[in-house]
Amino acid sequence: MTSPVLLVIAHGSRDPRHAATVHALTARVRALRPGLRVETGFLDFNAPSVPRVLERLDGQGVSEVVALPLLLTHAFHAKSDIPAVLREARGRLPRLRVRQAEVLGPSPLLNSALERRLHEAGVRPGDRGSTGLVLASAGSTDPEAIAVIAEIARELRHTGWCSVRPAFASASRPHTEDAVRALRAEGVRRVAVAPYVIAPGRLPDRIAAGAAEAGADVLAGVLGPSPELARLLLDRYDEARIPAAGMASLSA
Repeated sequence: MTSPVLLVIAHGSRDPRHAATVHALTARVRALRPGLRVETGFLDFNAPSVPRVLERLDGQGVSEVVALPLLLTHAFHAKSDIPAVLREARGRLPRLRVRQAEVLGPSPLLNSALERRLHEAGVRPGDRGSTGLVLASAGSTDPEAIAVIAEIARELRHTGWCSVRPAFASASRPHTEDAVRALRAEGVRRVAVAPYVIAPGRLPDRIAAGAAEAGADVLAGVLGPSPELARLLLDRYDEARIPAAGMASLSA
């Protein structure tokens, strides 16, 4: 039996680094599972769009697709935008069965990718006890998404960091610079900022600017095409393509 095509759905950005990072990530996914067809579609700004990819797949005789949101939290895009795009496409392409996979976070693999980027930026395991961590996400108006980031920060606090604070680049507070200053006010001498975002762009740049403005000692890179993130995409794909996983099909 032919495996469903994996369609990775990214938000898109005017920043060319965004699409380049997404494509690097999907290339790593292909390398991890040779033979699996992996496609990429964007909601905005970049081509190809999600509807165009689905039309092409349908025209090639593909019968089943797992649509995987390249999102870290279950916020507006996962709850509204992506389901709407997929339902509209499914209405036009009745032969094509589309399942929407779960968002990526939270996951221990994301935490491992975060640790990888911090290590690359110069933070060693023995540094944690004297280092405060700012977990800086893109931000959202969705309370569920904000609560998830706050919970991840609480979990990270139990992995040896002297203090951990969540921060947001937009829509929510505190902003990155506020969280860095709050740690300094607690007496934390060394502060690391870890962007909890997948690809470069306007909001990650805002995180970096806030870290620089407040004098953070370390700024980690975005999660990007890390091995952990690539494995997580395959985990979500496998969960969605197996009916017992309970993922909802959009064929209804």
